[in-house]
Amino acid sequence: MSPRRSRFAFASALGLSLSLAACGDNTSSQTAAPPPAPKVTVSKPVSKKIADYDEYVGRFVAFDFVEVRARVSGYLDKIHFTDGQMVREGDQLFTIDRRPFEAALDQAKAGKQQAEANLAFAESDLKRGENLIRGTTITQQTLDQRMQAKRVAEASVTAQEAAMTQAALDLQFTELKSPISGRIGDRRVSIGNLVTGGTSGTTTLLATVASVDPIRFEFTMDEASYLRYLRAATAAASSEANRGMSLPARLKLIDEQEFKHEGKIDFVDNAIDRSSGTIRGRAEFKNPDGRLTPGMFGRIQITVSAPAVAVLVPDSAIATEQVRKFVYVLSKDDVVNPKYVTLGPVVDGLRVITSGLDANDTVVVNGLMRVRPGAKVSPENAASGGDAKETVVGTN
Repeated sequence: MSPRRSRFAFASALGLSLSLAACGDNTSSQTAAPPPAPKVTVSKPVSKKIADYDEYVGRFVAFDFVEVRARVSGYLDKIHFTDGQMVREGDQLFTIDRRPFEAALDQAKAGKQQAEANLAFAESDLKRGENLIRGTTITQQTLDQRMQAKRVAEASVTAQEAAMTQAALDLQFTELKSPISGRIGDRRVSIGNLVTGGTSGTTTLLATVASVDPIRFEFTMDEASYLRYLRAATAAASSEANRGMSLPARLKLIDEQEFKHEGKIDFVDNAIDRSSGTIRGRAEFKNPDGRLTPGMFGRIQITVSAPAVAVLVPDSAIATEQVRKFVYVLSKDDVVNPKYVTLGPVVDGLRVITSGLDANDTVVVNGLMRVRPGAKVSPENAASGGDAKETVVGTN
């Protein structure tokens, strides 16, 4: 090889080596550059007034419920109502054929008049005997007989007065009136049927009347809840009957989304059922429109604590470390660190944080998979929907 070619080959190899070295330096510089801070969404916790409540399923019962039955037997003569209508106390409902009872009353009156006439004769006969000289004109035995006749006449008058009173009552009982105000059911007997009255168990049921306003709601609670209510209740002299448990309650029907019916507990039973470990409670609600019907199911909320401000965050902001829950909180220099929290129930789509978080903390609500404890992030603020309106939240 000529010297000229050797110099050219050496120059080419040297240039190639310098080029490769330059490329290696560029690759090293790109690998050493730090990655950009991950973007996350942050927000302040939502503050709301929260009141703890328990929720139960129960059934409505009428405040008063009466079965209308006849006190006397006879043929049903008239019906004075339309099935299902509202009736007031004292409204006439049925009439039993009055004629036999009017005749019985007239007979009792005649018997009383006869007894009074016999009494008048016995009194005058005794008076005449007392004016005669005893032992000469009239004997003592005759005088005693006249005294006995007077007493028998007096007893007969008393008996006839009682018979006349009973006859008058029987005549009055032929008109059956509503004992309470409420809604009457359908007639159970048609006109012309024989109605059996009296006080035995074979009396004829004519109709039923259920009170409408107010109405009661019965439910059962477990023993632990019962003890919690006792501690939450305020004892007062006016509420000794239910041990101070005049707690507010709200109710909704099966076709309603919100608990909009307001009431309060008015009764708690005196013993816990041994078989179920529950105790029966009862609440009272106003029912002016009569929509709440006995036998209807509903759900009741019982407030067990006064409203207090609580902080809430989305469920997406909560992470898990084994059995502990935590949220990432942003510091002033955009560094995130975990804060361990205690969770409560869900309210309006947000999770209540009962402890471990402050309302002034800034929480990472989106992008948790891209951050690590102590790492710096690039935060973006989320739209805040926090307010302080009152909300109730269930504990069971």
